Amino acid sequence: MQPTDFSRYLTNFLSKYLPAERGSSQNTIVAYRDTFVLLINFMESIGTKINKLTVKELSRESILNFLDWIQKERKGSDLTRNARLAAIHSFFKYLQYQHPENLHQYQQILSIPMKKAEQKAMNYLSIEAITLLLQQPDLTTRKGRRDLALLSLMYDTGSRVQEIIDLTPLCVRLDKPATIKVTGKGNKTRIIPMLDGQVNLLKNYMKENKLDVPCANMYPLFFNVRGEKLTRAGINYILEKYADRAAMKNAKIIPKQISCHCLRHSKAMHLLQAGVNLVYIRDILGHVSVTTTEIYARADSRKKREAIEAAYVEIALKETPSWIKNDNLLEWLSSL
Repeated sequence: MQPTDFSRYLTNFLSKYLPAERGSSQNTIVAYRDTFVLLINFMESIGTKINKLTVKELSRESILNFLDWIQKERKGSDLTRNARLAAIHSFFKYLQYQHPENLHQYQQILSIPMKKAEQKAMNYLSIEAITLLLQQPDLTTRKGRRDLALLSLMYDTGSRVQEIIDLTPLCVRLDKPATIKVTGKGNKTRIIPMLDGQVNLLKNYMKENKLDVPCANMYPLFFNVRGEKLTRAGINYILEKYADRAAMKNAKIIPKQISCHCLRHSKAMHLLQAGVNLVYIRDILGHVSVTTTEIYARADSRKKREAIEAAYVEIALKETPSWIKNDNLLEWLSSL
């Protein structure tokens, strides 16, 4: 069977261009791969077999139909649609320079706009809620001690869930000044300081699981019963389990919908409310620009109220406006 141009270009895009030329992370490559798996499935569902799928078959119309299928059939959100479209855009930008013979077709696809996604209100926990959540693991069990070390580290460092998954004992420095090295989006690393309470939790956890010896340096820091690193679904399950327990004790302060990113948002908001400069919060979270970090300042209603109160100047009216004293509003308006 003769391979098609699409199979050849896609293989080079995922296995050579993204990792070698763009320096994309493994997570990005996997996300892009999943997009094209869905696209291939969609094209097969409308009658184009994978062994006959060519670049020419991928017209602007077929891509728009695919994006509609993502939302209507698979119930994807606008954000999901935009993520799939970003992967497709990246592929056709690659084709523009590598194989420009169909440039007009590529540019038609590149002109498909992103959808303006609805900005949801930021979901974060109060300090009281975080305290209650971290009181739920059963510290008489090995798993409970692991879960406390995991959740407290996620909150204290404001790390993304994938960053926690990828941690190894080599990333942890327990001697003063205690720090943890996190690798984030685009393979960018950052060093985050740790406070004494977190250091003690990690030290005890690593000692109990024999992760404090040199031969364990490249093992996953947090792992399941098979010794494999935890998955996103696994960590979400752990968080939701303890959130449910916390809600049974105080449902008012625990939101019904909670995610691992909620802990990251919570840490950022608590740092902001404590008066920490946005520049330092940006560095802790690993944002490229402080503009991204400003979403926390915009979301913090307490800070807004304090700013308004600080700028408030009381104005005493020496005389009641005439329109207030006049019962006949029309009469007053006509006198103007």
